[in-house]
Amino acid sequence: MTSSVELTSTVTPDLYRAVFRRYAAGVVVITADAGFGPAGFTATSLASISLEPPLVSFALSTSASSWPTIARAETLVVNFLDAEQHAIAARFATSGIDRFAAPTRWSRLATGEPILVDVPGHLRGRVLQRHETGDHHLVVAEVLDASTRHHAPLLYHAGSYTTVATTAPWH
Repeated sequence: MTSSVELTSTVTPDLYRAVFRRYAAGVVVITADAGFGPAGFTATSLASISLEPPLVSFALSTSASSWPTIARAETLVVNFLDAEQHAIAARFATSGIDRFAAPTRWSRLATGEPILVDVPGHLRGRVLQRHETGDHHLVVAEVLDASTRHHAPLLYHAGSYTTVATTAPWH
């Protein structure tokens, strides 16, 4: 059952951005290819939404240059970044450039999706749903494959890239 709610927010875009600048978020690069070359973008909206089945979601602006590819792609890759990979995050957040040109190092998985070289972890997912939500689309994907290794994650906080100290043993 779906209900329709009238939106009445008085929160300005500037205030909204200011609140979320104080919220640390993990940084990933999402890559895909829908048959006309690889596309990718930096995201901080990745969320784990289900274990059984394993599902993730992320949001992407409808006006983003990567949206036409994500709108058509059947599968995609979530590339997790290490604390030292802020240049990759910045590159995939830059508009108007070929993000896959040098110095970006990338290859393709055996299944064909573009993946960034030297990332400490990735998820390969099959797109299940796309929901138009405000000025973005919310994308839900089922995780088909995954890999990871111990690393200090790249985070975005207060307008810059950072990380967290890792003192506890990793399991």
